[in-house]
Amino acid sequence: MLCQPSLSSQSPNFGTAQSPNFSYSRRNTEQTSITRFSRSPSLPPSRRLTMNHALAIIFTTLSLLKMAVAEEEFCSVPSIVDSGSNSKHLYWKVTNPTLSPSHLQENSLSGLPPYDAERFIFVVQGAVTLTNVSGISHKLTVDSYAYLPPNVEHSLKCDGSATLVVFERRHASLENQPTEQIVGSTDQQPLLETPGEVFQLRKLIPTSIPYDFNIHIMDFQPGEYLNVKEVHYNQHGLLLLEGQGIYRLGDSWYPVQAGDAIWMAPFVPQWYAALGKSRSRYLLYKDVNRNPL
Repeated sequence: MLCQPSLSSQSPNFGTAQSPNFSYSRRNTEQTSITRFSRSPSLPPSRRLTMNHALAIIFTTLSLLKMAVAEEEFCSVPSIVDSGSNSKHLYWKVTNPTLSPSHLQENSLSGLPPYDAERFIFVVQGAVTLTNVSGISHKLTVDSYAYLPPNVEHSLKCDGSATLVVFERRHASLENQPTEQIVGSTDQQPLLETPGEVFQLRKLIPTSIPYDFNIHIMDFQPGEYLNVKEVHYNQHGLLLLEGQGIYRLGDSWYPVQAGDAIWMAPFVPQWYAALGKSRSRYLLYKDVNRNPL
């Protein structure tokens, strides 16, 4: 069973901006917590999620930055890491943008997601071992990821501390169109053409019909920006992994940096420009291959 984080009487403070069409969050410099979500697998397939439900799902998903892989559950744990450490991993600003990180439990084991829920895992810091029902294991390190189809027995074991981004959602399955387990890393994926644009794009999940969502990794060099104001029929959610910039949502403009999360409803105008002296990289979630209505 997966657990909800236990919140103290001093709830964590998030700098947020919300509208019916988008949500933006920046964590404060004093306190952090963990949020987990699942698109409820208990709902009948004929029942559609409202837009508010979708907002909660995508936004809290992308806020899932500090998670302990604990026995039979994912839980938050207290911060005990020395923030003055000189060692910095690839996405260190995600786990410590301006705040003290949470230490994730060592020698721990995950449980399974809810029934009919698919799971996607992306490693931000540390390493975990994924083992499937056949006993085949894969070590997932920083920038590695895995997709697990619904109702597939597996476990995640964490020998040391680790930070993961985890997506869980009820799979919108199609008859005779099963999905398959995927294990990979960002650098193994080819750069895709982006006609009229300058950013670099990688897709981590196959674009074939069985898969109902995809994860994109998008890279912008300093000064690069989207050449058009984008509007999409599908909802989006993103987590900024590296860098900083300006994000436009509707008619509002937001400074963003590594560790910030954004949810965008369908048909919301959006635009991004990378600022600073280093690369911007964000992990983007989007619904695909299903009728949005």
